[in-house]
Amino acid sequence: MMAAKGYIVIAPNRRGDSGFGQAWKEQISGDYGGANMQDYLDATDAMAKEPFVDAERLGAVGASYGGYSIFYLAGIHEGRFKAFISHCGMFDFTSWYGSTEELWFPDKDIEGPYWKNPNSYKFSPHLLVEKWDTPILIITSANDFRIPYTQSMEAFQAAQLLGVPSRLLFFEDENHWVSKPQNSVIWQHEFFGWLETYLK
Repeated sequence: MMAAKGYIVIAPNRRGDSGFGQAWKEQISGDYGGANMQDYLDATDAMAKEPFVDAERLGAVGASYGGYSIFYLAGIHEGRFKAFISHCGMFDFTSWYGSTEELWFPDKDIEGPYWKNPNSYKFSPHLLVEKWDTPILIITSANDFRIPYTQSMEAFQAAQLLGVPSRLLFFEDENHWVSKPQNSVIWQHEFFGWLETYLK
């Protein structure tokens, strides 16, 4: 859909992706905001040098872990991006750990609860929120129990209080995914409307 509308799509195979061996996949565990975030930035910088890419009109979008990535990149991107979209991302690791229904995942990837391993919690996006300055669309759903909608509400409230242009799209009848046809139409309309507003 993005390519069909004329966008150049960069999808880096950053550390933590599957398909490149177990060692590559597991480099993300305990290092959510480390090397894999640098992979995103390196890929962006490399593509920005291409003559067919407008480096002044770059956006970043992601869902789930990608949604978390957007929240984190918003605090470290140093002006690379002009627009962000985060769908169902983690914003505050401590409150996420206390509310997700899928504890095996944070137990593996952020190495357990905050009272046992606080070091991994340093990669929580809320700790960088004071550096946010880029327009962000935040999408969430009431029935998402993997990354509860309160994560997106916390991020949206922070953006609003900081004066960052922001919008919250809330689906009352969806979960971690948007599967109902009419909701998908709304999702696509809001998604591309945001990009067209800030990347035109």
